[in-house]
Amino acid sequence: MSGTELRILAEGLRFPEGPVAMPDGSILLVEIAAGTLTRVAPDGTKSTVATPGGGPNGIALGPEGKIFCCNNGGFLWHEEPGLIRPAGVPADYSGGRIEVIDPATGSVTRLYDRCGEHTLKGPNDIIFAPKGSPGEGGFWFSDLGKVRARDRDHGGVYWAATDGSRIVEAAFPIFGGANGIALSPDGRTLYAAETETGRLWAWDIEGPGVVRKDPWPSSNGGRVICQFPGYRRLDSVAPTAAGNICVATLVSGEITTVSPAGEILRVVKMPERMPTNICFGGPDMRTAYITLSTTGKLAAMEWDEPGLALPFG
Repeated sequence: MSGTELRILAEGLRFPEGPVAMPDGSILLVEIAAGTLTRVAPDGTKSTVATPGGGPNGIALGPEGKIFCCNNGGFLWHEEPGLIRPAGVPADYSGGRIEVIDPATGSVTRLYDRCGEHTLKGPNDIIFAPKGSPGEGGFWFSDLGKVRARDRDHGGVYWAATDGSRIVEAAFPIFGGANGIALSPDGRTLYAAETETGRLWAWDIEGPGVVRKDPWPSSNGGRVICQFPGYRRLDSVAPTAAGNICVATLVSGEITTVSPAGEILRVVKMPERMPTNICFGGPDMRTAYITLSTTGKLAAMEWDEPGLALPFG
């Protein structure tokens, strides 16, 4: 760990994901199993910001201080002492959606719940396009789909306008579920992590919701830049200022840094099998905040390179 230690900032969280480092030093995150958006203060104090219900998942800070939230619609949960994990689709599941949350009031507004004739299944992660990039004016998000006892949905990647006026299916299908999503620093390359196959995909962006498609046999027009070794499932991703991609790597319990060329540069072991999300903050963007989801913890450690400053952050 390059001489750095993992610090536990908060415990007792109900499957935390989607951390966002706020300007005041607090961390916003979701507790998927509680259906809440939660603020963790610098001293570790927890407070509920909003209760969207369902399954709030990836979040991003957007225009006017609003929080844009991927809501996966909810999970069933398996619990045992000291451990919680998703275990299926709940009886009250009615689909996924993109929501806008006002952190000042806790109000929740539904922005999208379908793309054309197709309903969203399990929106998972989100990133805003920077100014001057081909996706300017909106955000990119992934849809993991839902997993049932005998079948699962195909995942996909979407672009959507910030004002709710337009949504585009950019890449489909991503058979093993599209999970973490990231952009290169110039906003011209889109990355998505495919959970069940351990693949990191990339596409060149040509416009809002438009990516350059490689021909068959690519299933979704993307190119695989890294196939992770062994049994590794991929979750959230976070870009660095240098353009590398940090991937929360499940089962093996690691954070893996991958170069844009697909080379695995660094592997940092975590204390549990499900480190699901990573984000960067601090005055020099060198503090990594990591959700240890099955044990309900938010952790932090100093990173070997600065993370990418995201739009509206």
